[in-house]
Amino acid sequence: MTDEAGQDLASAAEEVEPVRVLMASPIGRLGIEFRGTFVAAIKIQPSRSEARRYQSLDKVDLTDFLLEALGRLSELLAGIRTSAGLEIDLQPSGVDGFTRRVLKETRRIGYGKTWSYKKLAEACRQPNAYRKVQAALLQNPIPILIPCHRVVPQKGGVGAYVGGTKRKQKLLLIESHSLG
Repeated sequence: MTDEAGQDLASAAEEVEPVRVLMASPIGRLGIEFRGTFVAAIKIQPSRSEARRYQSLDKVDLTDFLLEALGRLSELLAGIRTSAGLEIDLQPSGVDGFTRRVLKETRRIGYGKTWSYKKLAEACRQPNAYRKVQAALLQNPIPILIPCHRVVPQKGGVGAYVGGTKRKQKLLLIESHSLG
């Protein structure tokens, strides 16, 4: 488990039954998995078969925490806030050590800022591994909260994204407009 800065937290919590909800957003439906007070996954525009794993908001017991978390995420996606301030848990995703390091460094990219794949590779102490960094970002189980949309090619364009390039452009646009 990690805190807002991506630091590992002691995993003393018992296994918590996940709560999976579907939420509308400016970039399409989001399937969000919560484990206790941690976000464990965000699926952008889940397929019909994937969507069956999630419940619509009207069928979920909306606790105070869930209401607050979904509200923060909505505000982030509307450009009202620059951070959702939610804790994440990468444990259920099973990503490897290199991908964890890439995702941790990605969380350091400020709202409305972008880094190149090369700069991110350098931050991970593997300056020539920018293609490996891109591949790791495409495995990001918690996009938006781990802002892989902020990583772009050094030579221009937006590059690949787990939710598709049009959604990546939209997220970057939301962030650039909210700062203006």
